[in-house]
Amino acid sequence: MQRYLSKAHDRQTVDSSTPLRGRDLVCFSHDWSGDPLSKTHLMRILSRDNRVLWVNSIGYRTPTASKADITRAFKKLKAAASSLSEPEPNIFVLNPIAVPAYGHQRIRDLNRHLLCFQVKRVMRKLGFRRPINFVFNPAAAVVAGALGEEQIIYYCVDEYTEFSGVSSNSLAELEQELLRRSDLVVVSSDRLYQSKVKTNPRTVLIRHGVDFDHFRKAIDAKTGVPDEIRDLPRPVIGFFGLIADWVDQELIAAVAGKFSHGSVVLLGKATTDTSILAKVPNVHLLGRKSYQSLPAYCKGLDVALMPFRVNELTLNANPLKVREYIAAGLPVVSTAIPEVEVLGLCRIGHDRESFIREVELALKDPGPSEARSELIRGETWDARVDELRKHMANVESPRIMQNGFE
Repeated sequence: MQRYLSKAHDRQTVDSSTPLRGRDLVCFSHDWSGDPLSKTHLMRILSRDNRVLWVNSIGYRTPTASKADITRAFKKLKAAASSLSEPEPNIFVLNPIAVPAYGHQRIRDLNRHLLCFQVKRVMRKLGFRRPINFVFNPAAAVVAGALGEEQIIYYCVDEYTEFSGVSSNSLAELEQELLRRSDLVVVSSDRLYQSKVKTNPRTVLIRHGVDFDHFRKAIDAKTGVPDEIRDLPRPVIGFFGLIADWVDQELIAAVAGKFSHGSVVLLGKATTDTSILAKVPNVHLLGRKSYQSLPAYCKGLDVALMPFRVNELTLNANPLKVREYIAAGLPVVSTAIPEVEVLGLCRIGHDRESFIREVELALKDPGPSEARSELIRGETWDARVDELRKHMANVESPRIMQNGFE
C-alpha cells in the first residue's frame, strides 16, 4: 500500500494539465494475458507517463453450456480470487467478477453494483483520483460515469454487435448509452466513424499503429526461422491471428490447392471448426504462438494472407495483422476489406480467382524485404498516441462528477 501511495505522490510533480500525462487511467478491455491488441499497445505507451488500472474482460457475449465457456467461467472465478497484480510498471490488473449477460435490466444493475464496488475499492488502494475512463468494451457502459471519472473515452475498434453469440439488441442499447455519455469517441476505421459520429459529434478517427521495431526483426540476420516451418516445401504462405468464423477457410483451402507443391501455415488459436483445413495435406495448423516469436515465423514466410470474409463485421474492421505483416517486410494479399484498401500497401483479391492470382503475383517478390518494411515505419503506436493526445487537448472541461468515490 505504501508503494502505491508513493507513486501517487511522485505523480503530482507532473503537470496534470498536459493531455494524458501524470494522470490515473482506468481501462476496460480484454484480458491482459491475451495476445497484445491495440488496447495493449496504447496502454503500454501511456503507462510511461500515467498509471493504468487495467480491468480484465467483463465479457459481452452471453455464455453457453459449452465446455469452453464453462472452463472460461471457472478460470475467471479463480482469477478473481487473486490479488491485484502489476505485470508491468504502472499497469495494475484487476480480475473482476461480472455476469456476462446484459439482456435484462436486473443483470445490468447487478453488474453495475459489482463492478463499482470492485473498481472503486482498488482505486482507493492505489490512490487514484479523478481518473480518465478508457472504455474498449461497450458492455462497460453499465458502470461508465459511476466511478468518479473526470472524462470518459469510448475507444471503439469493432462493430461489436456483429460478433457471433452476442445479444445484438442489448449490446446496441449499451453502446448507444455509452456513445451519448462519452466526452470523446475514438474509432479505428472510417466505416465506424460514419456510424458513431451520428450519435456523438465528438468522434475522431485514429487508425491502428504497429509495433514496428518488433516485427522488423523478421529482416534481421540474427533472427532464425523456427524449426517447424524452416524446411517446409516452398512457397510458404502464411497467416497469424485468431482463427474465428470471420476467417474464410474455404478461400485458404483454395490457395493451398493451387499451390499444392508448397505449404500453407496458420498460426493462432481456433475458436471455430477447422475440419475443412485439417483435411488439406499441405495446410499446417500450428496453433497459437507467442507474440515474441511472430517475427521469426514471418521470416520463414513468402507471402502473408489476410483472408477475412467480407461482411458487416469485417467491413468495419481495421485488421492489426496487416501492418504487422508489412513491418516484417512481407508481401500481403487481402480480401476487399476497406481499411486494408485504404492503406494501399497490399494486393487485393475481390473474389477467389483474383485472390489466388494476386498470391501468384506476390510470389514474384517473396519473403521479408527491408524496402517493404520501411513503407510502414511512420505508423507506430507512439505516433497514434501523439494523435490521441492532440484530440484529448480539445476535450471539453471535466464532466460533472457522478457517484464519486472520494
